[in-house]
Amino acid sequence: MQQSRRALAALLAPPMLWLLVAYLGALAAIFATAFFTTDDFTNKVVQDFSTENFSQLFTPTYLRIIGRTLLIATTVTVLCTLIAVPFAYFMTYLAPRRMRGLLVAAVLVPLWASYLVKAYAWRAMLQPGGVLDSTFGATPGYGFTAVVLTLTYLWLPYMILPVYAGFERLPRSHLEAAADLGSSGMTAFRRVILPSLKPAIAAGTIFTFSLSLGDYIAVQIVGGKLQVLGTAVRQNIALDLPFAAAIGTASVAIMVLYLVAIRRTGALENL
Repeated sequence: MQQSRRALAALLAPPMLWLLVAYLGALAAIFATAFFTTDDFTNKVVQDFSTENFSQLFTPTYLRIIGRTLLIATTVTVLCTLIAVPFAYFMTYLAPRRMRGLLVAAVLVPLWASYLVKAYAWRAMLQPGGVLDSTFGATPGYGFTAVVLTLTYLWLPYMILPVYAGFERLPRSHLEAAADLGSSGMTAFRRVILPSLKPAIAAGTIFTFSLSLGDYIAVQIVGGKLQVLGTAVRQNIALDLPFAAAIGTASVAIMVLYLVAIRRTGALENL
């Protein structure tokens, strides 16, 4: 037994070392850089401790950017959840068994396409005279709505797959028992299905929220002049690396707080 544990520890040592050095080490470097300053004349990083970068984050301009980024991430997460739950329910309980594999493949196929191709496809659809304008007579154009629509499309599979897996793990006997006790469809969904799906939905929201929070490429393609945390990092990284690191640290802090909040609900215990 002791030998097997030692063998397992030796096997896990390389990936754990990679995690500590490459991943956590990079985060530590970003965090440390956020407390440095930049020489105004040479734009070189000066390793003098300062909290000025974080103080600048609390100015009205960057508070609006943070709030806008959180609103986009939250809206995308809510939309993905509202779409994924009924779609996954259809895949699990209503679609013929021979079609389930095809539906899962249909969810996975967009993940194989290039991120840029999908983002530029939405740019073409959202532009004046594009598909939406020609079909519905109007288009939201480029901006907040365009970013939300594009990110919802991009990250929707990451919500559907965990929710579908959650439905697959749900014992059918629970639904049959709810029906025998006279529960209506909505009551059974609210009191039986939804509580059982909480871990799966929580897993999906981690993907959709974090990916939306850090995205800047799609924002540049369809967002027009919209500013979010990701674009703020990109704009400052060449001229003021410590401040860009502070913005990146703020994104990490937001995600850590989000994970802590979800964990306190108990939704992650059975993942």
